[in-house]
Amino acid sequence: MKFDQYYISEDIKKNLAQLGFVRPTDIQFKAIPSILNGEDVLAIAQTGTGKTAAFAIPVIDKIHRFKSSKRSYGIKCIVLAPTRELAVQIGEVFESIARHTRVKTFTLHGGVEQDRQIARLQDGIDVLIATPGRMFDLINQQVIRLEGVSTLVLDEADHMLDLGFIEDIRYIKKMLVRAHQTLFFSATINDEIRKLAYSQVKSAAIRIQVSPKDRISKNVSHFVMFVEQDDKRIFLSRFLADHPDDKVIVFVRTRVRAERVQKAMEKAGIASASIHGDKDQGERSIAMQAFRDNTCRILIATDVSARGIDVPDVQFVINYDLPEKAENYVHRVGRTGRGENKGEAISFCSSEEKPLLEAVEAFITKPVEVITVSKKGYSEVIREHDRSAMDLKALVAEHDAWMSKGSGKKKGKRR
Repeated sequence: MKFDQYYISEDIKKNLAQLGFVRPTDIQFKAIPSILNGEDVLAIAQTGTGKTAAFAIPVIDKIHRFKSSKRSYGIKCIVLAPTRELAVQIGEVFESIARHTRVKTFTLHGGVEQDRQIARLQDGIDVLIATPGRMFDLINQQVIRLEGVSTLVLDEADHMLDLGFIEDIRYIKKMLVRAHQTLFFSATINDEIRKLAYSQVKSAAIRIQVSPKDRISKNVSHFVMFVEQDDKRIFLSRFLADHPDDKVIVFVRTRVRAERVQKAMEKAGIASASIHGDKDQGERSIAMQAFRDNTCRILIATDVSARGIDVPDVQFVINYDLPEKAENYVHRVGRTGRGENKGEAISFCSSEEKPLLEAVEAFITKPVEVITVSKKGYSEVIREHDRSAMDLKALVAEHDAWMSKGSGKKKGKRR
């Protein structure tokens, strides 16, 4: 079945055609009819399978049909996302699908000044895509009113609930005075989070799971290299130097390590951008835009910052640090091999990280192929790096000596 055969607005069909959406993906095919029918939905599907459009298309269509003009009568749908970057990305999908319809969308997040956001909200919107923190600030200021909300969506629902937003979600649902529809979408979910999610939907909720036996896309090839912790920066710089034209996301465990890895790459003459929680929104936006438009081809990120990010043509995901939670591996490697594209995920595993690798393999129910590096080959990479570092130090020393000599001459002339 093609989108032009769906019982949705012609304006939306035109937008989908312009976006290159011809046939629905599995998650879209299964979720859209249930959402159009007003049913609660809890959907689990791999990353890169079109989950955002699966709820954006029916939500926009329902609001468009309800309205007779572009005038807004209050927020009808709230979409909650765990990070600013993901909220912006969801907002872009909604905006592109809602173009030329009567639906007005707006993305709200922290890290930017409130006044413009307040003015935009007061101008009237239908769909609010938001991060919880800033949304609750404006609810408490009585800028955001929820009495007209008929649909609540949680994207990356497992992460939202895992981060402890369950009380906030319960609070929001208590404030929704109208009968409302609840939609949970995620790539992974464990038993504990599943129970929390089920507690927030109707008992008759539709439960959709696409490819439950295969948690990772078949478009991604998986490899692991056994590299000691202190040598990882050397092997990363070697890999990046060997792939100068490829787009790469490097995942690290902490914000501090993100900064250290970026500085190490800078010393190796490799430009990169980084995103993590200690950066302000302006810095994060600049880094993401540089990565999207290929101004910078290497992005160093923590798990939270890069969750759900959809950037075209990422060829490689490097797990510089293996994730402490095995399910985060699925979200990380899902940044490549999206849609019809192929991608590779390469993990650097130190001796102390072997239990984490075992946990990942148990979670994805398959072994990760080992890239074998002989002792001689491993040592040669280290020696080559050390030689390059020594040559660079010699050049710097020679330059400093030359500058010092030149400076001395100038001083002599002044005397």
